[in-house]
Amino acid sequence: MTAEDAEPTPRTTTLSATQSRELRRMEQHRRETLDALIGELVMHALGEPPDLYQVQVRRLWEDHYRVNVFVGMDAASAKVAHSYFLVADGDGKIVASTPQITKKY
Repeated sequence: MTAEDAEPTPRTTTLSATQSRELRRMEQHRRETLDALIGELVMHALGEPPDLYQVQVRRLWEDHYRVNVFVGMDAASAKVAHSYFLVADGDGKIVASTPQITKKY
């Protein structure tokens, strides 16, 4: 049996610690960008409430998110004015929302 007759063995690729950290950093940046986009789309559909404090986007699993819209003068007085459970595609497009997002402001 010659080397040419032998079946090729699959190669395993190992990443260096630096490459692994860089991939994690890039994935974190991608998620943060996607979260920001989802928050912007919610605010575009809802309108901006008076005393908007913060829009919080939390990934629950895969493509499911919870978005909370806080109003108030500061963190101590902020309250949730609107809350949505969303399904968004990989590009941040909102596919479904419970409750439905309607223009309020």
